[in-house]
Amino acid sequence: MTEQHPDLADEQAYIDHAYDCLERSRKEAWKLRDLTEAGRGGTFQARYERDVFDEALIKRLGDLDLGDDALVFGRIDRRAETPAGIETFHIGRLAVANAAHEPVVVDWRAPVAEPFYRATGKESMGLARRRHFAVHGRKLLGIEDELFGEDHLGIGSDGTIGVSVSGDTSIRGYSTLLAALERGRTGQLGDIVATIQAEQDEIIRSPQAGVLVVQGGPGTGKTVVALHRAAYLLYTYRFPLEDQGVLVIGPNRVFLRYIERVLPSLGEAGVELAVLGDLVPDVSWGGEDSPLAEKVKGDVRMADVIEKAVSDRERPLRDDLVVPFRTGYLRLRAEESNRIIRAARRRYRRHNAGRKFVEGEVWSALAATSRIGDVTPEAVREEVRHLDIVRAALERMWPVLTAPQLLHDLFGSVALLKLAGSKWLTQDEYEALHRPRSASVEDVDWSDADAALLDEARALLGPRLVKGKSDDSDEIRTYGHIVVDEVQDLTPMALRAVARRSLNGSMTIVGDLAQATGALAPDDWESILEHLPTQKGSRVVGLSIGYRIPGLIMELATRVMMAATPKLRAPSSVREGDSAPVFVSATRESFAGSVAAAVRELLADVGNGNVAVLSADSMVDEVADLLEAEGIDHGRATRAGLSASVTLVPVSVAKGLELDGVVVVEPARIVSEQVQGMRALYVALTRSTKRLTVVHSQSLPTPLVG
Repeated sequence: MTEQHPDLADEQAYIDHAYDCLERSRKEAWKLRDLTEAGRGGTFQARYERDVFDEALIKRLGDLDLGDDALVFGRIDRRAETPAGIETFHIGRLAVANAAHEPVVVDWRAPVAEPFYRATGKESMGLARRRHFAVHGRKLLGIEDELFGEDHLGIGSDGTIGVSVSGDTSIRGYSTLLAALERGRTGQLGDIVATIQAEQDEIIRSPQAGVLVVQGGPGTGKTVVALHRAAYLLYTYRFPLEDQGVLVIGPNRVFLRYIERVLPSLGEAGVELAVLGDLVPDVSWGGEDSPLAEKVKGDVRMADVIEKAVSDRERPLRDDLVVPFRTGYLRLRAEESNRIIRAARRRYRRHNAGRKFVEGEVWSALAATSRIGDVTPEAVREEVRHLDIVRAALERMWPVLTAPQLLHDLFGSVALLKLAGSKWLTQDEYEALHRPRSASVEDVDWSDADAALLDEARALLGPRLVKGKSDDSDEIRTYGHIVVDEVQDLTPMALRAVARRSLNGSMTIVGDLAQATGALAPDDWESILEHLPTQKGSRVVGLSIGYRIPGLIMELATRVMMAATPKLRAPSSVREGDSAPVFVSATRESFAGSVAAAVRELLADVGNGNVAVLSADSMVDEVADLLEAEGIDHGRATRAGLSASVTLVPVSVAKGLELDGVVVVEPARIVSEQVQGMRALYVALTRSTKRLTVVHSQSLPTPLVG
C-alpha cells in the first residue's frame, strides 16, 4: 500500500461524492418525516399507516448515521460486455444512490459485492481488479490493488501499482488487513466489514436454515463473523426476519458491552443482545452456588427433576372434601379428585393450562352430589369458590404457579428435593440444591445457574391464569435466528433454554472447545448439538487463521492448549508480532512493584491502545489495591467495560475480549482456582493483540516453563 497511488485523488473525490449523496438521502428522509408529523388526523387506518411509515423512516435515518465509520472501503472492477469491457462497483457499509437513483455505493451484503470477499487467483469470479481502501472516516489514506490475470486495463503486472494474483491466496488485502490489526483497541469490538477474509465470508453468507456451528480459536474472528452473519441474514431475508427478531446471546455483560457497537455500525440496530438471565423476567440475581450445586443445576438430569417437581404439585386430596351448600352439603370424594388429576395430566401439556379444567371438574363433581334437585356446576361455583376449604383443596390439587414459586418451594425443602430428584440424583447432589427458604419469593437472589432452571420450569408451567385467561405476556418469545457466542460454556440446561427460543431451528453458534472453562465443559460438538434444534440439521465449520494474536504469543498459548485439549489444533497467525511474551519473576515483597512496572512498560509500548491486568477472580481486589497504591489509574471490566486505558479483568469474564497489551498476574492461581484451570489460562494468554507480560511469584504451570 502506498499513499502515492495515482488514483488516490480520483477515489477521494468519489468518496466525497458518495457522502454528498448520503447527506442528500438523509435530508430527504427528514422531509418525509416532517410530512408525516404534519398530519396526525384521519382514520385509524390512516394513522396506523403513517406510524408504520414513520417507524421505517426513523430506522432509515439511523442507518444513514454512520458516525466515524467509513462509508466506502473498497472497489471491484468486473469484466463485462460493455464498451469499456469493465464495470465498476464501489463497496461500502450501506447502499447509496445519486439523485437519479443510480447506485453510487453497493451494500457489502449485496450479491454483486461477493467477489470482493471471495475472489481468488484460481477463481477470479469475473474480477479484473480488487481495490482496498485504507480509510479514516471520509478521508482516504491509501489504496491497495489486487490484479487478476496478467493484462488488466492496460496496466502491467509488475507490481508497481498492485499485486498480480496468479494463484490461490488465503489472505486478501494483506496490507489493509495488517493496518487494521495494528490499530489500537478502543475498548469496544469493531466491525471487520472492510477486511473480511474468504473463509469468514463463506460462513457469513451461509444459508439460513439449520444450526451452523463455528469452531474458532482465539483471534480467528468468530464473534465478528457471527455478528456480520446476523447482519447479512437480516439484509437477505429482511422479511420475515425483521418481524421474527434476531437474538444474540453472550456469556456476560462485559462481553455484551464490548460487542454492542458492531451491529449498529452495520446498519442493524434492532437486534436484541442478552445474557441468559435476561430471558427470565421478574427475578433478582446475585445468588451464589456451591461448585457441586452449580454443576448439578447445569446437568440435563435437572429437566426430569423439574418435571417431577411440577407433577408433585398435582395431587389428589387425602380425604373427602365436604362443603356446606345451602341447606345441606356437597362432597368431593378423594378417589374422584384422583380421577380429575389423572384426566388433567392427560389433557394438558403445560401445568397452569389445566387449572381451569380441574376447577370445572370439581364444580361438576360437587354438583352431582347435591340432594336439592337440579343444581348446576355454575351455581356451585358461584356459591362455594370463595370458601377457604374449597380454595385450599384446589391449591392442593392443582395450584397456579410461577417458575420462581415452584423452585423456591423445591429448593427450600429437602423432602421435596428428595421426592422430585431421588430417581435421577444422588443424595449428595439433591441435598446440594437445598437452601434456606426466604420470607417471600420476591426476596430470593437467584444464581446464574438458576436461569436455565427457571426457564425450564416456566416452559413446563406455561402462562399464569389471569381472570380465568392465560397471560400471553408470560409466554416464552421465539426468534427467527439466534446467535450464541462462547457456546462451549453453556450447560445442557442452558442450551435447552436457548433451543426453546428458536422459532424454526435457525441458529449460528460459535465457540472454541479449548476455551471451555465450565464444570460441564464439552469435549466435542456433538454433546452440544444434541440439546439444540434438529429439524433442519446442523453442520460444523472451522476458522483456521488467527488474525488478532501475533504468532510469538500464540506459540506460548498453544503449549498451554495442548496440555488442556491435545486433540485440538491451534489457529495459524497471519503476523509474527514484534515482541515475544515477557516473564517477570518476583518475590512476595517485589510483586506489587513488578506488576506496576509491567503495566507502565506496556502503556508506553501500545501508545493510544489499552492494557489489561488479568488475574484469577479471587485476586481482583488485591490487584486493584496494589495498582492504586502504585498510583496507576485503572477501571474494572465488570463495572465499566474496557473504557479505561488500564483495566482490571477477572479471568472469568475475559473470553472474547481483545486488548493491545495484557499483564497476566500469577498464572498458577488461575490454574488452581478455576474448574478448568489450564483452559482458563489459555484464555488469559490469548487476549493480547501486541504485547504480553506474565508476572509471577509462585512457580509457573508446567507448559509455561522452558
